[in-house]
Amino acid sequence: MRRHTKVVSVGSVMIGSPHPISIQSMTTAQTKDIKNTIEQIQRLEKVGCDLVRLAIRDEEDARAVERIKKSVSIPLIGDIHYDYRLALKVMDYGIDKIRINPGNIGSFDRTEKIIKKAADRQIPIRIGVNSGSINKEILRKYRGVNARAMVASALEYIDFFERHGFKDIVVSMKASSVPLTIESYRLICEKVDYPMHIGITEAGTFFKGSIWSAVGIGALLSMGIGDTLRVSLTDDPLNEVKVAKEILKSLELRDGGVTIVSCPTCGRCTVNLIEIANEVEKRVKDIKAPLKVAIMGCSVNGPGEAKEADIGIASGNKMGVLFKKGTIIKKVPEDKIIDELVKEIQSMAGNGG
Repeated sequence: MRRHTKVVSVGSVMIGSPHPISIQSMTTAQTKDIKNTIEQIQRLEKVGCDLVRLAIRDEEDARAVERIKKSVSIPLIGDIHYDYRLALKVMDYGIDKIRINPGNIGSFDRTEKIIKKAADRQIPIRIGVNSGSINKEILRKYRGVNARAMVASALEYIDFFERHGFKDIVVSMKASSVPLTIESYRLICEKVDYPMHIGITEAGTFFKGSIWSAVGIGALLSMGIGDTLRVSLTDDPLNEVKVAKEILKSLELRDGGVTIVSCPTCGRCTVNLIEIANEVEKRVKDIKAPLKVAIMGCSVNGPGEAKEADIGIASGNKMGVLFKKGTIIKKVPEDKIIDELVKEIQSMAGNGG
């Protein structure tokens, strides 16, 4: 069961239980490159991104936010490091949320200036703590980087925000270590009820990063922790969103789109099931109806083992069968099976599934 948290409003998106877990990504274009930034955000929107973070590195980036907001519909988050004045500046141009790492902003009086203006503008702030920004005193006390040190660092900043009357807070406790990330979130959730932004930072390239993110984010979500998330990949941001959606779908935390289940193949399989599965996945990727599609290599795995699928296929000996909820509805020549399956999926999607 998902843990109860406070709710924070980020533009049109509500973060916190019982609202849906939102997906974030971050643009790779320089924010001042307004045309490319807008185009990238629009592509991210199209694949299911709910919020987008922008790097604010100078005043030109901050000013660009005003024009960008006019061309996109999802909320924008300003990512600020080191220069607190950029946080103040970007709030003048309509940013929906600020992300800061207080550990690299500098003195508390600088953070106080950010808090005051954010409160006046009703702009929430994500307190982002990571393993590289813990102050030396905490590191000495807890003998290095570990979950207790991460939590102590977060609580120090949360206490400062609260003492200044600011509670529109989202918290993140990311590390590149999966166990450290999981333990840090587990401990902080025993202390506060603010919504949590979860993810594995610097997870890596598409293959490795997707796996590490799925393990870390999946573990947290299965513990009921997580209100918004980003899959951090050294890859196209579109893939961050696609992986995030699949993680949520795997735990039945998000509906929408076709979910394909397919057997791993074995010596019984007499067709190129890998090619079939990849081709079907490509051809149905834009269908929004929540359909479960089974692609099986032989009669052992389908339709019997895939009887819970809305529709599926099993192939062998130059013939294939289509089945719905485990009941065979049609026999089709093997070379026509993909076309027939996609046609049935499209028909079901057009009729509301």
